[in-house]
This record gives sequence, structure tokens and C-alpha cells, in this order.
Amino acid sequence: MKRFFDVTAALGGLVILSPVMVVVALLIKWRMGGPVIFRQTRPGYRGRPFELYKFRTMTDQRDGEGNLLPDHMRMTMFGNRLRKYSLDELPQLFNVLKGDLSLVGPRPLMMGYLPLYNERQRRRHDVKPGITGWAQVNGRNALSWEEKFELDVWYAENRTLLLDMKILFMTIQKVLKSEGINQEGGRTDRAFTGTK
Repeated sequence: MKRFFDVTAALGGLVILSPVMVVVALLIKWRMGGPVIFRQTRPGYRGRPFELYKFRTMTDQRDGEGNLLPDHMRMTMFGNRLRKYSLDELPQLFNVLKGDLSLVGPRPLMMGYLPLYNERQRRRHDVKPGITGWAQVNGRNALSWEEKFELDVWYAENRTLLLDMKILFMTIQKVLKSEGINQEGGRTDRAFTGTK
């Protein structure tokens, strides 16, 4: 039922939101050039890697030695607005159709985080990752990593289709209110370095 719901909702979402996605893609191309889509390898179910799709929100600015500048220096005002309303996440509907993601589940993080999880935190990969999740509707980036992981594991242990519906409804509310996007100091996220 979850997979059927994911595919049906993702197809419907792509049909309804395709005009928005076309406009966003054209604006990114105009303001930042190509590529329009940002691709990155992330861990999926059981930690298996897949390629995640997002709309690009940062430039490719580099320092004198050719290294990319820190994220906050490459983030554009337009990119920040895309993130504020989660419009950068829309291409992940294609990940849902491919089976890489579910609509609801723990957010797929960085591959480099896998060896840093403790035994309980690793259980977040017992379910397929999602575009939104229990941690996102209960604080998002305003939470500590440990708080987010605990919420992810709680979801993995208590998931139901009814809970997914509740999370999707809460997600719409959170996006419209732009709650929990940034951490203290305005950064969108801190790197996870392991639980002490």
C-alpha cells in the first residue's frame, strides 16, 4: 500500500506541479546557469547508495586554489527562497517513482555519515528514506542531530500509512509557515561528526 500510494501521489504531484517546476528550472538557468539539477549520492534503504535529485540552490564559486567556497558563501538569495518553501525538493518526486525514496521517511543524509552512527541511529536506515519525515515536521533543522535521529528511529519503529498521511499534512503546514528551516545563526545545517 505504501509503494502504491507513493507512486500515485508522486505522479499526481508531478502533473500538478510541472508548471512550477518548469518556471523554477528556467529561473535557475537564467540566474545561475547550468546545470539546473543538483545530483548527489546519498544512502538509501539499508544504506545502499542512490543518486538524489534537487534543484540547484548554490553557485560553483571557488577560492584561488580551485576549492569550492563554504555553502553559506555560495547560497544565492534565489536559492534561499527555493529552500525556504522546499521548492528545491520537487525533483525528488522522480526519485520516488524510481523507488529510491518514499514520500515519507527519514531524510537521506551524506554517505560519509554512515560510519558515524551508533547502533540505534543506524536503525533509521531500516526503512526507505523520504522527501519529508517525522523529524522534519517536529523541528527540522532547528533540532540537534541526536534529536532528529531519535525521531527518525521512532518513525521506523512506528510507521503506518495513517502516520504518513499525518506527516504529509503537517509538512504542508510547515512549508507554508517556513518553520524550522535554519539553525541558530542562519545556517541551514551543521555537519554531523558523531554522537559523543
